[in-house]
Amino acid sequence: MKRLLFCWLLAVPTLAQQTTTAPKPTAAQQRIKDEMLDAVTTFMGTLTADQRKLVTYPLDDAERFNWHYVPRERKGLPLKQMTPDQRRAAMAMLKTGLSDQGYEKATSIIDMENVLRVIDNRPPNDTYRDPENYSFTIFGEPSAKNPWSWRIEGHHLSLQFLSLTGQVLAQTPTFFGSNPGVLKYDTHMADKRMSDPRVADLPQKGREILKKETEQAFALLKTLDAEQRKKAVIAAVAYPEIVTSNKRKASLEKMDGLMLSDMNAGQRKLFLDLLQIYMTNYRITLAKQQMAKLEKSGLDSLRFAWAGDLTPELGEGKGWYYRIHGPTILIEYDNTQTNANHIHTVVRDLTNDFGEDLLQEHYKNSHVAKP
Repeated sequence: MKRLLFCWLLAVPTLAQQTTTAPKPTAAQQRIKDEMLDAVTTFMGTLTADQRKLVTYPLDDAERFNWHYVPRERKGLPLKQMTPDQRRAAMAMLKTGLSDQGYEKATSIIDMENVLRVIDNRPPNDTYRDPENYSFTIFGEPSAKNPWSWRIEGHHLSLQFLSLTGQVLAQTPTFFGSNPGVLKYDTHMADKRMSDPRVADLPQKGREILKKETEQAFALLKTLDAEQRKKAVIAAVAYPEIVTSNKRKASLEKMDGLMLSDMNAGQRKLFLDLLQIYMTNYRITLAKQQMAKLEKSGLDSLRFAWAGDLTPELGEGKGWYYRIHGPTILIEYDNTQTNANHIHTVVRDLTNDFGEDLLQEHYKNSHVAKP
């Protein structure tokens, strides 16, 4: 998300430059757009002048592309610097874009920092494992007319949304991660952190945030016959990290793996159910928008690829990786770090990360001259 400034692409047009070429939003799209604008406006209304300076950037600022999923200092306004009312307003923004499933994952990821403080033996006021180090940033001027965007980001969480004249879009990259992948007191796990007796007393004990993403992939893998596995398994050892990391533009040299068109009816259902787990982190209208794009590009061209161990035992030191890859989408899942008890997942739109494709079309239709 960083480094390149597409100033000509992202210049915000005036109302006089707008045209009526944008498609009329559906009632559901309009409702999400209105709710999100109301939530962001309410949040902005709670901020002081100094806080507004921290939280707001121009839509064409390079910061919009500066994304990562590691613990670090971030631009924007972190939860740590908010009052309780401001925090509630910030989280209300998040609810306007996510489903109940997605919101639960996001808040559980934030809360997992409290677990890491314990199992990493860090003090209660530690700022490296910090559930308050999740920042909110707004790009552009929130408006019903002109494009604008906002983001929440912290360790293992990066979500952003784009509002155009017609609708709200769930922007990619989208990142959900979990460390540990599963939290259970077990003296025999390769992840020795789980042998710490304090784990048994943690209120988060038993939590497995990305359980569906793990179990559904193994359910599909288990059904593949020998010939299908030859196509699907692309490496005997899992990659040590998601391949595209936090690159500004996601790309792989080639598409490989087992194509959806080479799966039987039962396998197709398992594959599409796995895909839906990622899509339905968003509200149903946003998830349908994403699926419609995939259907338009051809679902049969999607591929399922696997690397690493073939048995699902989190925390046992045998890591695995899989991806879903097609002309317009790349989903990566990696579980290799911390003795295979540390999961990263990312969704990339290969044609429209950061909403660039739609923004370009918007400005083209708005007849905005390049500066």
